[in-house]
Amino acid sequence: MKHVTATVKKSFALVLALVLALGMTACGNGESSSSETASSAASSEASSEAVSSEAASSEAAPEESAAGEEETTGSKTITLTVVHGDGTSNDITVSTDAENLRDALEAEGIIAGEDSPYGMFVQTVDGETADDGQQEWWCLTKGGEMWNYGVDDTEIADGDVYEFTLTVGY
Repeated sequence: MKHVTATVKKSFALVLALVLALGMTACGNGESSSSETASSAASSEASSEAVSSEAASSEAAPEESAAGEEETTGSKTITLTVVHGDGTSNDITVSTDAENLRDALEAEGIIAGEDSPYGMFVQTVDGETADDGQQEWWCLTKGGEMWNYGVDDTEIADGDVYEFTLTVGY
């Protein structure tokens, strides 16, 4: 009888360990999926703030360069990489005195969108507008990592690197 009880206990422990291991694996997959969903929602919010702030354009005064191109001067220089729907990318350098990402990019005419309760819902970046009917949206990342803040709430510092990627699917 003791041998049967010990065998049942060992079998039960083995099954329990297997269930826990499978459960942990499933939680890991679900966790990344839910964090991606949360990041997508946050990026949608980040992409959700309007182009109505003309005052921001006065923060970065354009100067003519020797080549005749407009350049802006400011105490901070940030880099924005825009990945378009066709896969092409455009690296944009912005020099500004703006405090947040929205003001810096709006002043240069790089982003446009609508105001929402969460800030600007970014709909257009670098001249390309996301098609909501095709479930397109602009994903904001910082240094290649998901960024859980909107352009209004993103304070910028000299040397910051951001990316806007036209993304399909919610």
